Amino acid sequence: MNARLIRGIENYALAAGFTAVATGIVALVREFADVSNASMLYLLAVLASAVLCGRGPAVFAAVLSFFSFDLFFVEPHYTVTVSDANEWVGLLLLLVTGIITGHLAAALRDSARDAQRREREAVVMYDVVRLMVEPDIQRALTAIAERLRAELRLSAVHAIVGGQTVIRAQADVGDSEAVILARDAIGRTEMMLGTGNAPTAATAAKPGRWIRIVAPQHREFLRRNDRVQTVPVRISGKQVGSIVLVREPGSAPFTREQDRLLSAVAEQLSHMIERLRLQAAANEAEVLRRTDELRTALLNAVSHDFRTPLSSIIASAGSLLQDDVRWTEAERAEFAQAIEDEAQRMNRLVGNLLDLSRIEAGSLKPDKGWYDIGSLIEEVVGRLQFLASSHKVVLDLPDNLPPLNFDYVEIDQVISNLLENAIKHTPPGSEIRIHATVAEQEVRIEVEDSGDGVAPEVISRLFEPFFRAPTNGQRATGAGLGLAVVKGLVEAHGGRIWAENLERGGARFVFTLPANVVAASEKVPA
Repeated sequence: MNARLIRGIENYALAAGFTAVATGIVALVREFADVSNASMLYLLAVLASAVLCGRGPAVFAAVLSFFSFDLFFVEPHYTVTVSDANEWVGLLLLLVTGIITGHLAAALRDSARDAQRREREAVVMYDVVRLMVEPDIQRALTAIAERLRAELRLSAVHAIVGGQTVIRAQADVGDSEAVILARDAIGRTEMMLGTGNAPTAATAAKPGRWIRIVAPQHREFLRRNDRVQTVPVRISGKQVGSIVLVREPGSAPFTREQDRLLSAVAEQLSHMIERLRLQAAANEAEVLRRTDELRTALLNAVSHDFRTPLSSIIASAGSLLQDDVRWTEAERAEFAQAIEDEAQRMNRLVGNLLDLSRIEAGSLKPDKGWYDIGSLIEEVVGRLQFLASSHKVVLDLPDNLPPLNFDYVEIDQVISNLLENAIKHTPPGSEIRIHATVAEQEVRIEVEDSGDGVAPEVISRLFEPFFRAPTNGQRATGAGLGLAVVKGLVEAHGGRIWAENLERGGARFVFTLPANVVAASEKVPA
C-alpha cells in the first residue's frame, strides 16, 4: 500500500481518537456539573487534529464532534433527531466553529511548517555555498553530497562534475549497494529534473518537473530501480555533471521544496565549476605573463650583460692577433688575463641563468648528504682568497656546529655568491665577517659587510630575479641573478634567507638550514 495513503489513514484515525477522548471528557464534565456549553470542549479535539494531522482530519474531527454530541448528549439520545429545535442552533454553532477553528489552526500549522522548510532550505543552501569555497573540489563535492544525503534522507548520492573540462571530481556517499546502483544508472536510464523557469525581476524561479529518459533496451532497469533520480549540472545549456540520488525503499517522491533545493544546488555547482575553470585560466595566463616577463628580462640580460664581457674578449683577442704590433710579454699577459676574467664572468652569468631557470621550473632537486658546514665555509673563503685579497675576512665558527644534510655543491654556491656580494659592496681594507650559530632546529649563517648598507625601500626586493639595487646613488651593475639563485637554493633545502641593515653600517645576509639529527649508522664526510 502507498506510504502516503497509510499516513492519511493514520491521521484520520488519530482525529477520531481525539474526538473520542473529547467525548469522554464532556461526559465526565456533564456528570459532575451542569455546564451548558460543554460542547466547546470538542474544539480541543479539532485543534489537536489540525496541529498534528492537518486540515482534512481537523474538518473530519469537527463533523465527528457534531454527530458525537448529538448522539450522546442531545435528547433523544443515540439518535440524530433533536427534540428541542433550539438544540440545532448549538449543534450548528459547534460544527461551524469547529470547521473554522480547524481551518485556521491547520493554516497556522502549514505556515509554520512552510517557514521551517524554507529555513532549512536556506540553511542547506548557505552550507552548500560555504562548502564550495573549499579550494579542493574533491573535498567540497564529497561534503556537498554528504549534506544532501543527510538532508533528503537518501540511501546514496553519486556526484560527478567536470565533464570534458580540466576540472573533474567525483564523490560517492551512502550505502555501497546504493552507490553501485547510482553508478549503473548513468548512461542507462535516468529520472532527470528539468531546468524549470528562470527567475525574473517580478517572479521567483520555479523548479522543473521530473522527466523520464529511458533507452528502449533499458526499460527493465527502470522498473527495477525506480528509486534512482538524476539532477543534471549544466553550464550555458551544456551538461557538465550529474547528481544521482537514490531514495530509500518506500520513501515518498521529492516535494516541490526539495526539487527547488536540488535545482539550486546544481546551479551553484555549475557556478563553482565555471569559477574554478576561470581561475585555472587566470593562473595559466599569469604563468604565461610571468614567463614572458622572465623571457624579456633574460633577453635584456643576454643582450646587455653578455655584450660587455664579449666585447672585452673580442677586443683582447683581436689585439693579440694583430701582426703589425709587437706586444710585450706583460701586455700579452694582461690581454690573456682580461680574456680569462671576462670568460669567468660569462660562466658565472650562464650558471646563474641555468640555476634560475631550474628554480622557476620547479625542477631543482638537491642531492643531499651529511657534511660539516664549517669546513665548507672555510673552503669557500680559501678558494675566493684572490677576490678578497684587499679585504679582511673574519670567520666566527663555533666548534659545536652539527653536521647538516645538504647538497654540497649548491650550498657552496650560496656561500660563494653571498661572499662575492659582500666583497663587491665593501670598501678595500674593510672587514667581512662570517658567523654561524646553532638555534633550536636550525643552523644560522650570517655574512656581514662594512659597506653602505641597503636602501630600506628596496631591501624587500633584493631576492627578486633581475633586480639590481643601486649603490651609493650610482647606476646598478650586474644581472641581478645571484641573490635570486641563492634564495631558490636555500628554500629548496627547507631554509630561510633575508637581509637586514646593521646599526654600525653595512648589511647582513642571513640564511638558515635545518639542523637534523644524524643517525648513528650514517657516516659524515670528514
